Amino acid sequence: ETEAKRKRTDEESQTKDASSTSSIIQFLQIIGQLKTQKRRGWITRGVQLPESISDHMYRMAIISFLIKDPKIDREKCIKMALVHDMAEAIVGDITPADQIPKEKKHIMEEEAMQTIQRTLGDEKLGQEFFDLWNEYELGQTAEAKLMKDFDKLEMLIQAMEYEKAQDVDLTSFYVNTPQVKHPQVADWMDEVRKLRQKN
Repeated sequence: ETEAKRKRTDEESQTKDASSTSSIIQFLQIIGQLKTQKRRGWITRGVQLPESISDHMYRMAIISFLIKDPKIDREKCIKMALVHDMAEAIVGDITPADQIPKEKKHIMEEEAMQTIQRTLGDEKLGQEFFDLWNEYELGQTAEAKLMKDFDKLEMLIQAMEYEKAQDVDLTSFYVNTPQVKHPQVADWMDEVRKLRQKN
């Protein structure tokens, strides 16, 4: 009886491990869509071979390493950078040109994050992904506000690079981008604008 019980326990454990492994691979396949989904704002401006969503997220994560502010949780910023556009793996890059109301966009992305949570199958990690995404969306914490600044900074650096490499005019990105709030990021933005003038 004991041997049969042990065998049954082993079989249940193997089934659970196989299910967990399958869920992780499915999750990684969903996230892999971020590597091929293009940032549509560049496409509408005639940019050739525009960056993917994951390209943007990666440089934001690297920018997070560079911040020097003792009041900021840098590790949380790095994680948030890697998660803040995760929903776009399912819904795509929704831009103002799509004329989707902000509330509806949020609901679409929230549902996408819930799908990602269920697919992953790891309740604790899935909740961490969702909480990081939601914190960014709400934009109320110091880290979320900083990430909003990073998002603008990364976009303008990319715009400058496209203008230089492809001879396109992306002035609208500079004109329409709101001012950033963090002083260190503001210095970086000023430097980007100076470099653009030189180019």
